[in-house]
Amino acid sequence: MTSDSAPSMTSAAPRFDHSRLEVLSPSSCLGLLRSVPLGRLVYTHGGLPAIRLVNFVLDEDTVVFSTGQGDKFRAAERGDVVAFEADEVDLEMHTGWTVTAIGHLSIVTGEEATELRQALPLHSWLPIDAPQLVRLGIESMHGRRLLPWAQRPHLNGSQQP
Repeated sequence: MTSDSAPSMTSAAPRFDHSRLEVLSPSSCLGLLRSVPLGRLVYTHGGLPAIRLVNFVLDEDTVVFSTGQGDKFRAAERGDVVAFEADEVDLEMHTGWTVTAIGHLSIVTGEEATELRQALPLHSWLPIDAPQLVRLGIESMHGRRLLPWAQRPHLNGSQQP
């Protein structure tokens, strides 16, 4: 897995992008993904972008979700490159984060699917006939966090990006 937000080896100080959002490390991104039950799968359907809300869990550093025999399943059968995004926002405090993972989808079959169903707290929120497990192997990931006002860098301050 690669990331455009790889942590600096020389400093543990937060990094900020040009918009003054905190750039998150890959381990922070995975931790945040583990903290929410819903994300958005972005894939191609009929040559156009499609976005679907899915409940998911992480298995190590891969995203796993259950689906029926529809469009998401066919994208996994083809091994499509997709994006997956999850976030959390506090509208009152104007804070939040977003994490985007990119990689190839695949179908989890056989013994591995049985083991994952037993080990992971993954349950579809919708009734699905013949549910299938799909895995997103994360190949790149980036995340950003909007901090409280007092913690944000200032244009002329010492926390300059």
